[in-house]
Amino acid sequence: MTVPPPSRVRQLYRWHFQDARRERMFLSSIGFAASFATARVVTHGIRRGWGPFRNVSVGGRHIHHLVFGIGGLLGTGYLWLLQVGTGTGDGADHLSRVTAFLYGAGSALTLDEFALWLNLEDVYWAAEGRESIDAVVLFGALLSAGFWGRPFLHELARETRFRRPMESDGA
Repeated sequence: MTVPPPSRVRQLYRWHFQDARRERMFLSSIGFAASFATARVVTHGIRRGWGPFRNVSVGGRHIHHLVFGIGGLLGTGYLWLLQVGTGTGDGADHLSRVTAFLYGAGSALTLDEFALWLNLEDVYWAAEGRESIDAVVLFGALLSAGFWGRPFLHELARETRFRRPMESDGA
């Protein structure tokens, strides 16, 4: 496999995300997909006792990850009210990218526990519909990332060449 050098990836990224809104939507989708996948891995790790993963508790009260998601959404919303990360002012591009990613991450952490707010009880591991919800949400996040980043991802894939080793390569 031949992967384009980082300078070429940056060049393609800048070309395909000249529109700041499109870039924010793409980064928000990436934040959503990455955070959703991470939350699922960590919660499965907690449930099965894998590695360092443990529940977060304060004073004996379990803190669900939707609390961190809501905090992220509230914090991002407040920054946007202050015009931080909206594409205006010093360091606008960097802050805009960070807040877009944080918005997607906060949304994923909150929506991953939608059943908790809907039922007002911890039904996270209940069998009814969890697999379907997981599949729909993850697919929706990836579809969204593909939609906003399709031209960039398509060109990046085109520049990534897969080839079989030749006999002369010593294989």
